[in-house]
Amino acid sequence: MTADIKPYPAYKDSGVPWLGDVPEHWDVGRLRSALVRNDSGCWGSDFSASGSLVLRSNEQTVDGTWQIVAPARRLLSHKEQSESRLVEGDLVITKSSGSSKHIGKTSLVTPEIAAMECCFSNFMQRIRLDATVEPKLAWYWLNSQVGRGQLVYESNTTTGLANLNGVIIGNLSFGFPPLSEQVAIVRYLDHADRKVRQAIRARQQLIKLLTEQKQSVIQHAVTLGLDPNVRLKPSGVPWLGDVPEHWETPLNQQVFREEIRPHGGMPEMQLSLSQHHGLIATRDMQERSLQTASYDNWKVTVPGDLVLNRFKAHLGVFFAASLRGIVSFHYGVFAPKRVLDTKYFELLFHTYPYRMIYAGCSNGMTVGLQNLSNQNFYNVRCVVPPISEQVAIVACAERETQTLNTSISKLEHEISLLREYRTRLIADVVTGKLDVRGVKVPDDETDVLPEDVETIDDVEAIDQTDDVAEGDSESSSEESA
Repeated sequence: MTADIKPYPAYKDSGVPWLGDVPEHWDVGRLRSALVRNDSGCWGSDFSASGSLVLRSNEQTVDGTWQIVAPARRLLSHKEQSESRLVEGDLVITKSSGSSKHIGKTSLVTPEIAAMECCFSNFMQRIRLDATVEPKLAWYWLNSQVGRGQLVYESNTTTGLANLNGVIIGNLSFGFPPLSEQVAIVRYLDHADRKVRQAIRARQQLIKLLTEQKQSVIQHAVTLGLDPNVRLKPSGVPWLGDVPEHWETPLNQQVFREEIRPHGGMPEMQLSLSQHHGLIATRDMQERSLQTASYDNWKVTVPGDLVLNRFKAHLGVFFAASLRGIVSFHYGVFAPKRVLDTKYFELLFHTYPYRMIYAGCSNGMTVGLQNLSNQNFYNVRCVVPPISEQVAIVACAERETQTLNTSISKLEHEISLLREYRTRLIADVVTGKLDVRGVKVPDDETDVLPEDVETIDDVEAIDQTDDVAEGDSESSSEESA
């Protein structure tokens, strides 16, 4: 895609260390020189079914697209409605977050968004450009390595949140090509971005199929055992069906008890739950949240515990602890009341039937955020094979899914490389390292993706949302004044 693309014929020093040399004919200046609006949003006085639509920062994806499921409706004054109404071409920037991947994410107001006649919340900053800058080019630039990197660097931290403001955003240095060249750059990047997303989507679809096959293998093993001739009985568990007749079906309360081991101030490894990787050291998370100011209410978990993210139980975020460390008070830590293989229950609670069961008994707080209380967890029935069968089932599941896991890991690596390619390409083009003015793009292409092409960060979204209680606070307490 870039094999025939060359640098510009002549460059000059931009005068900005992190920007380096830029094409000789580009202007370099502060972003504020091209802004006609640079203001924050509003949150109104209360929720109202008849109120104004107000978009929030948790409706922006990491890569700067929109993911609007249930936008808030708020009571706004006439002045608030007028001043925060979004129009086509506006750019909306997340200016407060506990996550370096979310601070500074920038979304473009498309014709479809503008037609919603919506406003934007006070966790966001809106900029509107004058006629000298193509809004889509600014969107690419602000979401690129150079743009986002500067926003993260310039953000200041208070009470565990990184913050931006209009002054910081306006002071960002920007390379301004001629307007006709901006249009050519946007046209090329839309074409390249579309191709990369389609390649990612194809691999995501394969991962989905392989994951379904893997889950089918695991579900058969953990709910029916390894003996194909075993006699079955009704489990009495909704969604589950029959289980081997010699297996127990007790309440979770009879198998697990909540274990609250106070932190006590001693040095301990901080652990976090990742839906993709399990219970791991927080330092190893792909998505790093800012460190908490105090660990006073955190608790200790030890190998053999069952740890769950109460807000993500409906997604199967239950994992057997293999490390000792401390976890957030938002997590549930349960110790076995009898001798058992906790890994078996991890696999059991990941199955589709149990995810449906836990979704049904979790209390909804907002879209995608549901809380599983201790009592509701205790009231669910589990299936308990003899300990020897638990161990054999876990070993069999790991053996039978090894090839599938290898294939999934290979596809995930390919997706990671495609993301890296996209990131580098956009940065090189918007900073003038590559000249795309003469690149031919098919005339029948548009910048609208097919419905089946997901956002660039879909696979990453798993890890980004699992620790919502510890990291991106606007997702759970959106949006305070």
